[in-house]
Amino acid sequence: METKDKKLVNMDLKQYGMFLILIGIFILFAITTQGANAKPVNINNLIMQNGYVVILAIGMLLCVLTGNIDLGVGSVVAVTGSVAGIIMIDLKMNMWVAILAALAVGILTGLFAGFFIAYLSIPPFVVTLATMLMGRGLTYTLLQAQTKGPFDESYNFIGAGFLPTLKVPFGDGTLDVVSILVALIASIALIVSEFKSYATKKKYNFAVNPIWQIALKLAIMLFIIWFFFYKLARNNGLPFVLLIMVILIAVYAFITSKTVAGRQIYALGGNRKAANLSGIDTNKVFFWVYVNMGLLSSIAGIVLAARNGSATPKAGDGFEMDAIASCYIGGAAVAGGAGTIVGAVVGAFIMGILNNGMSLMGWSTDIQKIVKGAVLLAAVTLDVLSKRKKG
Repeated sequence: METKDKKLVNMDLKQYGMFLILIGIFILFAITTQGANAKPVNINNLIMQNGYVVILAIGMLLCVLTGNIDLGVGSVVAVTGSVAGIIMIDLKMNMWVAILAALAVGILTGLFAGFFIAYLSIPPFVVTLATMLMGRGLTYTLLQAQTKGPFDESYNFIGAGFLPTLKVPFGDGTLDVVSILVALIASIALIVSEFKSYATKKKYNFAVNPIWQIALKLAIMLFIIWFFFYKLARNNGLPFVLLIMVILIAVYAFITSKTVAGRQIYALGGNRKAANLSGIDTNKVFFWVYVNMGLLSSIAGIVLAARNGSATPKAGDGFEMDAIASCYIGGAAVAGGAGTIVGAVVGAFIMGILNNGMSLMGWSTDIQKIVKGAVLLAAVTLDVLSKRKKG
């Protein structure tokens, strides 16, 4: 029982650590930028600019859980955005036709990669490297090195629009009551969920954390919720892309933690031979994981094109690296079989805060890449060393 308690505490402390690192990095840049990164407009930009990275990180986590990655997601983002742009600008068709076509292209890409990986046993690294090269080449071919735009405002709303607001005078500006109400609902739901989980574990004599640790975890998460939502309330309210992110996070957190499909992914990543012996069709699991990655890449492509108001040949360049880094920084195991959706999302925002803070400080993109590479290496090194100590 003592061993289980220790494992539970270590696991939770690792989760607390991610949130503390998130807060610590944000405070560091708040000091170095004289509070520029904490302004309401910058918080809004932080969410909008990282929406597509969060979406990709959610899908990438499933690949990482199997012990693999997908290098082609950035190119799929570019291809799907270009398809949407061509349909709307060149063919003058409805935006819903463009969205459906973009989603179809993403799914087809996932089917293509999944077939080679799952049923021809080609290593995922090789297959997704091929889709990265083919996708980028196809993007340039479709766009002829041109930018397609500007898009209609109704389409741009997906990536740059805001949900309805109810603003009231507050201080030297206004406050969106809707944002505050959402923060209140999210806080209540978080507290109820945490104590419901605690009561269930107690009922069945499972290992539980001390009340002070639960209170600390809640305090950290509530602080983050209220800080971000208050800043959004002081700007233009809730971005539409935030709604997309919340829905995807909720759906995939449920899939990975509460469904048979989710448990099969963890089993595959933990030990493929054991998973096969237990009756799991690991080829099928591999297949749908990469089809899902294609779908989420297309959603990210739609959001990015809507945010930019156009489709460009360079869209999605390097996104695969941010998505992969988000998973590892968020606590996913290099060997697979361990990681959470929430962790990947926190990792994505850590990357986003790093990008945003370094940009506000005027650092060049070259220096930013060095810093992000160092952060990724540190996260993976800590994971590997911790595994060796346990072994």
